[in-house]
Amino acid sequence: MQRPAIEDAVERIARTLGRGLSLEDLDGVLLAYSSDQVAADRVRVNFLLSKKVPADVSEWQFRHGIAVAVKPVAVPANPGLGMLGRICVPLLVKGFRVGYLWVQQDSDDDPAAAIIALLPQVRVDLDHLAGLLLEGNTGESEHRSRREAEFLAACNGISSAVDGLRGWREVAAGGAWQLAVVVEAGPSTVPGADPLAAATMHRTVALQATVGVRPILFSAGSTSHSVLLLTPGVGHAAHTAVLKRYRTELAKRAGRPVGLLTMGVSEPFFDLRSLQAGYAQACSAAQASAVDEQLGVIAEYRAIGAYQFLSVMGWQLSDARSIYFTELEEHDRVGELLPVLELLYDKDGSVQDVATQLHLHRSSVYNRLARIRRIIGADPLNGAVRLELHLALKARRWGLRPRF
Repeated sequence: MQRPAIEDAVERIARTLGRGLSLEDLDGVLLAYSSDQVAADRVRVNFLLSKKVPADVSEWQFRHGIAVAVKPVAVPANPGLGMLGRICVPLLVKGFRVGYLWVQQDSDDDPAAAIIALLPQVRVDLDHLAGLLLEGNTGESEHRSRREAEFLAACNGISSAVDGLRGWREVAAGGAWQLAVVVEAGPSTVPGADPLAAATMHRTVALQATVGVRPILFSAGSTSHSVLLLTPGVGHAAHTAVLKRYRTELAKRAGRPVGLLTMGVSEPFFDLRSLQAGYAQACSAAQASAVDEQLGVIAEYRAIGAYQFLSVMGWQLSDARSIYFTELEEHDRVGELLPVLELLYDKDGSVQDVATQLHLHRSSVYNRLARIRRIIGADPLNGAVRLELHLALKARRWGLRPRF
């Protein structure tokens, strides 16, 4: 992080505004503050001493919407906390949230509107400060971005990039390795968002979510998802912890609620030339997890069943029209039959499990199976008919997978 440049930028803004400033990161850690100030309330003094926003102060500030704000927010005074009013200026670079600059009001008689009216005068300095934070926020940005680009190129089968990875410290001990892909099902960036900013967000989120997790050897971010290189045998608990941290970091930086996050994990491989195959497996597993809740939000490629075939064949929704399936779909206008049938297949034919999960009586499940038999003129639980219908149901889901 370019600390002297950041401190100079904060001092320059403070002189123009004539008020005390403090700069914090997205976790409430103090990064810089102005040295000359007219007044300082108890919260500011304690913040400068402890370098971290206390939980009660943080709760008060976030209650006023700073986590999703894209414009300055006036946070009112809180006498109980010993806190004067202040203005929160969210610092963003192309929609990527990098920190918060706080402008303290001098007294209860110092109107927030007057401070906000002055902010256009320091717009250039604010943008410059945000840019400095962006570089420090992404882990030695220029150097790391080059490494991540090489890693992603290797994942996409570029032989020169694979050769370049052989000299990396992270892989010097040799395989086995696995790849994991983390993706948000649905749009993970706002429409029209800058691709570079989106990639920066995913790479930073992945870096923050995996720091200190020793089995994670490296992480990289693309415009729509993140890719992790890890040693095998990490375990479900560690995967879950990473996914939880990923959600928290993504919410902070995107400034919006996060949708369904899924993680796909490849089979282990021992040769870096298998990175491309492992990447394809991890992507397929993440996509299958996004469309089939029975798989859970963390799916290993070996456990996604028929989706292994569908991912290789590239089947679309229109390809799933067998005769029996088409007849059932035409008669199932209100969605009573196909969900029961698919769940029955997934639950190894257990009517009780289906009834429990769908909150139905067992007799209702049997009645719907009888209707299915009448419609197609065959038993949906027998051999080839079951295989056909189960595959068609999964192909329909696969057609709805997130594309990335």
